[in-house]
Amino acid sequence: MAEITPTRMGQLLQGVFEILKDQPDGLPAREVLARLERVVPPTDFEASTYPNRPGIRRYEKIVRFASINTVKAGWLLKDRGQWSVSEDGVQALEQHRDPERFFRAARDLYRVWKAEQPPEEEGVAVEEDSLSAATTLEEAEEAAWSEIETHLAEMNPYDFQKLVAGLLKAMGYHISWVSPPGPDRGIDVIAYADPFGVSGPRIKVQVKRQKKPTTVDGLRAFMAVLTDSDVGIFVSTGGFTKDAEREARSEQVRTVTLLSAKRFFDLWIENYDRVSEPYRRLLPLRSVHFLASED
Repeated sequence: MAEITPTRMGQLLQGVFEILKDQPDGLPAREVLARLERVVPPTDFEASTYPNRPGIRRYEKIVRFASINTVKAGWLLKDRGQWSVSEDGVQALEQHRDPERFFRAARDLYRVWKAEQPPEEEGVAVEEDSLSAATTLEEAEEAAWSEIETHLAEMNPYDFQKLVAGLLKAMGYHISWVSPPGPDRGIDVIAYADPFGVSGPRIKVQVKRQKKPTTVDGLRAFMAVLTDSDVGIFVSTGGFTKDAEREARSEQVRTVTLLSAKRFFDLWIENYDRVSEPYRRLLPLRSVHFLASED
């Protein structure tokens, strides 16, 4: 068992927050940890590996473990491997410049969330096995999402259109058209709420399989092909810029729903049991079970 002081925990956490405070969209956890090592170098103990897990350093595990308090406090946000700092987190960083006070403030908020947690005073006792278990699921989720994100990014664009059509079909919509290879004039899928297209608006979908976020200009080009009787769905694996998101929320804009890769995947999971087999083969999934642990 190793004891890591509140001051050291605070130093590590403050380093994470300093890296993220000027990154409104956040950064991948692996990049945060790599940068942190340059800002707050590991001690000899932290740089060592686990005796029963050669090649696995303590440093990254300790940082992930330390971050649990700040997540429960609402200061640090984690979304499938993407870490970002909330406004409350930035304020906490400015308010608690002393590392130990920063750590204890986050821990106090954690205790509000989990009142039954026993008190910890002078040190933070970290059992090797407990620390590893507490972070393994987080790392597994990050690795799984990274693989899925890569799969979507490398998918044939016409297969990706079919994938989107398959999701809409599983959600109960009726697909009337999927763009074949060639110019699509800004529309990749057309769907209706009923087989004959007589009830509800027509749904026009644009699909962008790309790494960069879709800009407001790209969104406006899509909206230009929508009529008053249409609603739009814009799927972009690269996500959307803040300006594009604001434009989509504007009251002056026709109804447009934006789906990033993560939002698309959440809907895929939610409707997976209703997705027909030909579409499932484009993005097949398998459940993996982990032992649940209390945070």
